[in-house]
Amino acid sequence: MKQRIAHIALVVDEYDEAIQFYTEKLAFTLLEDTPLGDDKRWVLVAPPGANECSLLLAKATNADQRSRVGNQTGGRVFLFLFTDDFWRDYHRMLAKGVQFVREPVDEAYGTVAVFADLYGNLWDLLQPNETNKG
Repeated sequence: MKQRIAHIALVVDEYDEAIQFYTEKLAFTLLEDTPLGDDKRWVLVAPPGANECSLLLAKATNADQRSRVGNQTGGRVFLFLFTDDFWRDYHRMLAKGVQFVREPVDEAYGTVAVFADLYGNLWDLLQPNETNKG
């Protein structure tokens, strides 16, 4: 048996502002942007080099969904962005205005810092050490 997670839905306020943040500030690739009718779109973005899982940007359409924008995990880190060069990506993201809410630290598992996306969801930027490539 073989299974994999293909997409993770991320509830957003607006498609275009989310696409702009992920492609311009985080250097993600826009994989697909297909209109589905009724103001719905199938929007997939992924980090450079990703081939297993992508983010499905899902526009909030009701009050319950809008209440989750920016806090899908109750304030915990939601997503983990692995990198092959922490300092390159950290400095590039800082220069693009990405807000880091926890400064870089070297942990037993690698170098990590926490940033917030445009809605406040928390992410780890993480370069795993050689013995823990996750």
